[in-house]
Amino acid sequence: MTLDSHWFTEVCEEGGSAFSLKIKCKLHEEQSDYQRIEIYDTEHFGKLMVIDGFIMLSTLDNFLYHEMMSHPALFSHPDPRRVVIIGGGDCGTLREVLRHPAVEHALQVEIDERVTRLSETYFPELCSANDDPRAEFFFGDGIRWMREAEPGSVDVIIVDSTDPIGPAKGLFTEAFYRDCRQALGEQGLIVQQSESPLYHMDIIGPMHAAMRAAGFDHTLSLHFPQPVYPSGWWTATLGGKGVDPRQFRSEDAATRSFETRYYNADIHRAALAQPEFMRRALQLEAGS
Repeated sequence: MTLDSHWFTEVCEEGGSAFSLKIKCKLHEEQSDYQRIEIYDTEHFGKLMVIDGFIMLSTLDNFLYHEMMSHPALFSHPDPRRVVIIGGGDCGTLREVLRHPAVEHALQVEIDERVTRLSETYFPELCSANDDPRAEFFFGDGIRWMREAEPGSVDVIIVDSTDPIGPAKGLFTEAFYRDCRQALGEQGLIVQQSESPLYHMDIIGPMHAAMRAAGFDHTLSLHFPQPVYPSGWWTATLGGKGVDPRQFRSEDAATRSFETRYYNADIHRAALAQPEFMRRALQLEAGS
């Protein structure tokens, strides 16, 4: 990360690239018990949240990520009533989950409460469902929570985490996926943000292998644009337990009772398509 008086720049060393945003001012900075959190006001992307030097979200384009982290999984499950979000401290994914009237309970497990409190101040639109009676918050270790979860108590698990470094590294392991599978009912889905296919196949491939080794019947990566993240191209990887994420309730998606800005049944269908280089890489991973 670099910063002069007018621009915030995040450098992606592994991709040999950088992304910059023109800023108006810094609104907030603090060191929480877990990480350094900064909030900026930008010229064109609205508010910007940065954690440990990495862009987490902007006002302008966060809807792409939050909608694709929630709606494809929820429309792929036959009857999603109980949802757990690991991470997701900005509450945008929680808001999207609670747009689904069938959801009866959504628990957000976030290790750093300060991310949520700052989001309530600087991104209140993302926190509009925080007072929904179906929402519950637990501020603590998501890995431990999942390990201790009651077997069969969850329908959909959404892992809305940071990159697989530091404390988040444990969220990308076979052991964690085994705990998730145990917590899911007979029909269950996990979805996890899985980085850029241009830069991070060394993360995506092992994720598929670890999910399958943990007992998930089917795995699939969805694709969507995300301008503020490295390469501008992002994925979310799903694992199905008794559910094939290649199938979804397309009629329900098309006639949904709530508005979206990016997601619809056609976008869902398109996001299922796998680029040829990725298909080959995952076939090699599966055969290794």
